[in-house]
Amino acid sequence: MTIQRRRTRAFTLIELLVVIAIIGVLIALLLPAVQSAREAARRVQCTNNLMQLILASQNYASAHEVFPPGVIDDPGSGPIPNLPVGKHYGWATQILPFLEERNAFAKLNFDTGLYAPANDTIRTMEKRIFLCPSDGRIGTAGPSSPAQMSYAGNHHDVEAPIDETNHGAFFLNSALKAQGVPDGLTNTIFFGEYRATGAPTLGWASGTRATLRNTGTPPNWSARFPAGMNREDLGDGSLDAIEQQPEQPEQPEQPDVPGDFPPAAYLVGGFGSNHPGGANFAFGDGSVRFVKDTVDQQVFRYLGHRADGEVISDNSY
Repeated sequence: MTIQRRRTRAFTLIELLVVIAIIGVLIALLLPAVQSAREAARRVQCTNNLMQLILASQNYASAHEVFPPGVIDDPGSGPIPNLPVGKHYGWATQILPFLEERNAFAKLNFDTGLYAPANDTIRTMEKRIFLCPSDGRIGTAGPSSPAQMSYAGNHHDVEAPIDETNHGAFFLNSALKAQGVPDGLTNTIFFGEYRATGAPTLGWASGTRATLRNTGTPPNWSARFPAGMNREDLGDGSLDAIEQQPEQPEQPEQPDVPGDFPPAAYLVGGFGSNHPGGANFAFGDGSVRFVKDTVDQQVFRYLGHRADGEVISDNSY
């Protein structure tokens, strides 16, 4: 009687390596699509955050007949330095009741300066609506670290200190009515994204460069890192980002800064984002639009000036 043995066929080492290589190639092809889908979702959430901010500002205007001030401080206290001195209550504190944050608003002690210990609880409280999902600073707030902000009000159309004479929608002790925007709400940037690097800012409650920026340079240009900042002031990888940017556009000559602190304390900076190709911006009419970082420098300045009288095509940005 002959016994027939069945041979069990197994993978050879070469076949196994080929299968692994194919799986690796498929994963490599799939990852960019997954990352792109995640970024698209984050960008949608960021757009929604900006829509909530501009809506809250419009509701504030309906209740008070003016848009919220960019920063509240004593009259004549400008320019505002990027230092924890003064009252410095920013626009974000003023719209809290219109973001369903009445309890947080009630706990702020407006009788003293923002940086007083009485306000530490609120200043260090993270608000997700103030943070873009692509912002790596989510979850960095702590007992001694102010909660950060991904969005800034537009204070001016060129790089200049925050003061009462700025041309944007939010500036020192501003009380802007809709009629105070001759160029039209639909043609004027109110809020935009900015990407902070280096040391943490003074937080979402502070009316400094932490929550105010200008359109002096297009989004994502090196104006994110204002002139005067040293290499050691920049976070990991920031210097590479600067060197890869086009040459910084020429700025109009600015007068000497009258103030009690070094000139670097009054630098503000521009807008930017972690989204590729540009940044989201909320306009005064309530719309949110994506402005490319290739936008013409002069056009972007026009969008930041509430009363320059210029006509801007929707296709120009």
